[in-house]
Amino acid sequence: MTDNLIETGRRCLRDEAEAILALASRLDDDFTKAVELIYNCSGKFVVTGVGKSGHIGSKIAATLASTGTPSFFVNPLDAYHGDLGMIQRGDVVLAISYSGMTDELLRFMPLLQRRGIPIIGMSSNSRSPLARLSVCHLNIAVDHEADPLGLAPTSSTTATLAMGDALACALIKRRNFKASDFAQYHPGGSLGKRLLARVEDYMVSVDLPFVTPTDLVSDTIIVISRAKQGIAIVVEKGALVGVVTDGDVRRAMQNFKHRFFSLTVGEVMSCHPKTIRRSESLSRASELMRLNSIHTLVVLDDEGMPCGLIDSFACL
Repeated sequence: MTDNLIETGRRCLRDEAEAILALASRLDDDFTKAVELIYNCSGKFVVTGVGKSGHIGSKIAATLASTGTPSFFVNPLDAYHGDLGMIQRGDVVLAISYSGMTDELLRFMPLLQRRGIPIIGMSSNSRSPLARLSVCHLNIAVDHEADPLGLAPTSSTTATLAMGDALACALIKRRNFKASDFAQYHPGGSLGKRLLARVEDYMVSVDLPFVTPTDLVSDTIIVISRAKQGIAIVVEKGALVGVVTDGDVRRAMQNFKHRFFSLTVGEVMSCHPKTIRRSESLSRASELMRLNSIHTLVVLDDEGMPCGLIDSFACL
């Protein structure tokens, strides 16, 4: 039974993956037209749909809103009871119906056309009533649903969501939308922290483990341990000249053995440590540490003098 359940799950994932891959060959001039319509929209981008299409449409609207396109979702049923006032001339509407024949949605379309609002249709049938009412149509047809009965919206909803993501990605490219722009829409949580926060907001700047090149390595061990940063900052006349890490100390013990207790910091330090300015973003600090396979950066002030330490845990 367990093997059968696992295989059913795998078959579902394969079917849905194939459904998404099939969409790629269907992207045509209508896709480009849809992207340009949304990009040049002087108002808002409105997504609408009923049932499962509505749930997917709500997520598409949220994705677009977070990537620079003012968007929101409207349920067609609510539009008949006042929400139509949320849609005005200058807006663009994406209408989603897998069959292209959803009655509640189709009755909503003429109300939009009378206002001169362009409709982007998304359905599985390029000859459907929805497609005929649309200025451009995005085909989301799938060969079959992924569920064992072939009835529940599975592959079709996955394909719909993927087409929405394709629109969002194309618009990111069209707008030259950058990570710094994205950050403005995501100020909260770990994502906002990484994109908006500055190194100076999270660096350690008190009781820093400073040593000099003439200090003994054996004494430096105490400095490193007391600071609990795994590193000591080597300075000469206030300027950064290197770092000593706990790894450097271990290697010195192994390589120099009996000479270890007479070694100076200058003999074992790394002379070209990776640094970052205090005004840089936390995301840049994280990237530098990842690219250089290190866990800590020395932070420099505006004059290039060491003023802190930032580690990978602060960037999480």
